[in-house]
Amino acid sequence: MAGSIEELLDLLYTEIEEAKNAPLNNDKCIIERDRVLDMIDDVKAELPVEIKRAKDLVANKNDYVASAKREADDLRHQAEEYAKRLVNEDAIVREAEKRADEIVAEAEEQCRMLRAAASEYCEDTLRRMEEAVADAYDEVKHSRAKFRSALGAASGGGSSARPQSAPRRAMYDAEADEDEDED
Repeated sequence: MAGSIEELLDLLYTEIEEAKNAPLNNDKCIIERDRVLDMIDDVKAELPVEIKRAKDLVANKNDYVASAKREADDLRHQAEEYAKRLVNEDAIVREAEKRADEIVAEAEEQCRMLRAAASEYCEDTLRRMEEAVADAYDEVKHSRAKFRSALGAASGGGSSARPQSAPRRAMYDAEADEDEDED
């Protein structure tokens, strides 16, 4: 149906928002149960994909950090080789050691900055993913509770004056549910 959990939840929200009003009642609406349940199933199916994406991000971060460390090691090795070649004279040796230390410090600082940036990026991405998954889970849980409540009200609240052959059809009342959530 749609690509991401956010798109699926947007479709579900639109479906409910654009639902027709129940006859003689502006507080209740009629939705296509199968369509909404299909959307919820699509959200459930999308969750493992989102989790895999998060794991891929963590793996990419680890690769990025390993690459930065290899680069820093290469720079350190180059600095050491350069310093060995300049051992002939004291002044040149001192200058080479100073430069080697600077290169190593720069490489270590660059590695630290790359690690921090990669960690921050992954942490932010995983946090947003966690929030999206939690929101989707809460929405599904809330929708199921509403569905069960509506189903229970439809099957258990019948009147004895109504004939048994005409069962009452349960309708979802989005505005009443919003009012309950605000209380």
